[in-house]
Amino acid sequence: MLRIDELEKAVLASLAEQMIAFVAPAETSDSSDPLAAIVGIDEVAETPTDPALARMFPAAYRDDDEAAGDFRRFTERDLRANKIANASNVAACIERSGEKIVLTGDEALCWLGFLNDIRIAIGTRLEITEENHDELAELTKEDPRSGLFDVYDWLTFLQDSLVQLQLLDS
Repeated sequence: MLRIDELEKAVLASLAEQMIAFVAPAETSDSSDPLAAIVGIDEVAETPTDPALARMFPAAYRDDDEAAGDFRRFTERDLRANKIANASNVAACIERSGEKIVLTGDEALCWLGFLNDIRIAIGTRLEITEENHDELAELTKEDPRSGLFDVYDWLTFLQDSLVQLQLLDS
């Protein structure tokens, strides 16, 4: 069970909405191969230029662009759909809950996946590394990155809390 207040619920709901929009796959044209659409092959999948998306959908083969492209076309649409499903699950849990959020085991896994994804996106934007984490934690309120870092830190706490709860339940 998680306890979150109305402001925290609003932040999480907003982040879930943003994640859904961020990872939504590119629309395919009407002239695309219907069989490819049925089996989930993304004919237009390309290595993301956005650094956060590139971290969330890295190349499967660093030394073989052709194999990496094939792998991306066959898997990325499903990976994106999974991330959207996780964020949608979080939004639905928040919408139906009060101050206490009680999660099933499957819902907790969706939350953990969502929290991991949103932390990757924010961490990439802030360029957080093991070496500079403590330095970023000491940002002054005048630094425009400080608020986003505070959200990142809170999400880290929330993710750790869920992991600990999962460990207690197993």
